[in-house]
Amino acid sequence: MSADLLLVGATVRTLDPARPAARAVAIRGDRIVGLDDDALALRSATTEVVDLAGATVTPGLVDGHLHALFGVTAFVGVDLSGCRDLDDLRTALAGALPGRDGWVTGFGLDHNVFGGAPITNRELEEVLPGAAVVIVLYDGHSSLASDEALRRAGVTGPRRFEQRAEIVCDDAGRPTGLLLEHAAMETVRDLIPPMEQAELHKRLLEVMDGMAATGLTGGVMMDAEGGALDVLAAVEAAAELPVRLRVMPWCMPESDLAALDALQRRRGRRWAVGGVKFFIDGTVEGGTAWLGHADGHGQGADAFWRDPASYTRAVRHFASGRVQTATHAIGDAGVRHVVESLVGVDTGGVRHRVEHLETLPLEDVRRVVDAGLVASMQPSHTGYARADHTDEWSTRLGPERAARAWPCRDVRDAGGTLVLGSDWPIASYDAREVLAFAQLRRRPGSGNTPITPDQAVTGLMALEGMTTHAALADGTEGTTGSIAVGHRADLTAFVVDPVEAPADELATAPIRLTVSGGRITHRMDDR
Repeated sequence: MSADLLLVGATVRTLDPARPAARAVAIRGDRIVGLDDDALALRSATTEVVDLAGATVTPGLVDGHLHALFGVTAFVGVDLSGCRDLDDLRTALAGALPGRDGWVTGFGLDHNVFGGAPITNRELEEVLPGAAVVIVLYDGHSSLASDEALRRAGVTGPRRFEQRAEIVCDDAGRPTGLLLEHAAMETVRDLIPPMEQAELHKRLLEVMDGMAATGLTGGVMMDAEGGALDVLAAVEAAAELPVRLRVMPWCMPESDLAALDALQRRRGRRWAVGGVKFFIDGTVEGGTAWLGHADGHGQGADAFWRDPASYTRAVRHFASGRVQTATHAIGDAGVRHVVESLVGVDTGGVRHRVEHLETLPLEDVRRVVDAGLVASMQPSHTGYARADHTDEWSTRLGPERAARAWPCRDVRDAGGTLVLGSDWPIASYDAREVLAFAQLRRRPGSGNTPITPDQAVTGLMALEGMTTHAALADGTEGTTGSIAVGHRADLTAFVVDPVEAPADELATAPIRLTVSGGRITHRMDDR
């Protein structure tokens, strides 16, 4: 037997306690078949040998929470993420060009642009009067629609949805343009002509190539809406996906549980449905996070499911069927309800997940860990908060709850499983930034004051959050998450050591090589 691929000249952090370090790795097919001298002995005339010139090789990075298709299809048009105030917004809108069927679209708008005032479409009407405009705010749970967009959608006042979504209206019952949560957003978004299939496929592959260039070998795709599974199948019919995807379709209050059960059999070569994604609440900035007591605007006291007991029945349905669940739970009350719904349930060894956990006291962190649940967090989201609590997220929560922000270290110190991810397109998919944010609690390369610095994790903990802990969460620790003979050949080669390098340096340090399932998906150009 000979190796197809041999990596040499490397410092290998295997994250395997039985053999923590190596200097060479041999790969055949999609498996690791040798380390060190055993690896070198598998070299033949047909083996591709890659000298990594001193790079540090780790298990392949996995993004624990991303939205590949949603990012490609919904975060389109003018990029508003750089806007800091309403003048910036007006300037950016003035340069926006209409797209399909005359629609003007944009994305990434920060709630803080409005300076704490009500979010309305006034600026849209001022700069683009009469145009059909839809802007997706950065949280992905809210959008802003112009009067013409609302007119086309037939939206003239409030509506009731099965999920706790809202068409925000003024005191006279007229829509302000703000649409909260998915059902309300879709009233307008569904009118925008879909992207051409060729463009969609091209953009998806470009995004995934970009992900691989930051060291990602896999990701958990937390949605399968809009025919996403058919899109993945069509793309894979013509190309290999650069990143392996585990897909978790949404379970909404109106969903057909049997249909979601059936979807668990869908798979391709490098993607597979593996679980179900729930929402128990929305976002703090949108006033839809489920909090123990209302936020500073008097909002946030309700669950996304109007009958939380229905959520409990649905999540237990999948748990009893040995289907993994992941629940979006940002507020403390939301997290507590997830724990109460799953504690004591026979899961058959399946690790159920709680996503985001943006504000949580220590005693509730311990309840999550004691219940055997996986805590999945996105350190990059700290970039939307401010240490002085003047941002919308902090002012809504108040200083006491803002001081409990993204309790990553509490989870680890309590002995819990901590999975890290980006939530792309809510934050950058750059895996190096995720690792850096987890250690810095501020934007890498900035002089910003860290957000709850006591919740920073070590370089090793951050790396584990995208490798060994990601595998523990998926139940695949016997074949992934570490570098060992027989494990899947998912590897990331950093120019710097991701454990020891300063986090600010790590955030922009090149990735020399990415290998996903034995296939090189990124190679640094040394020219």
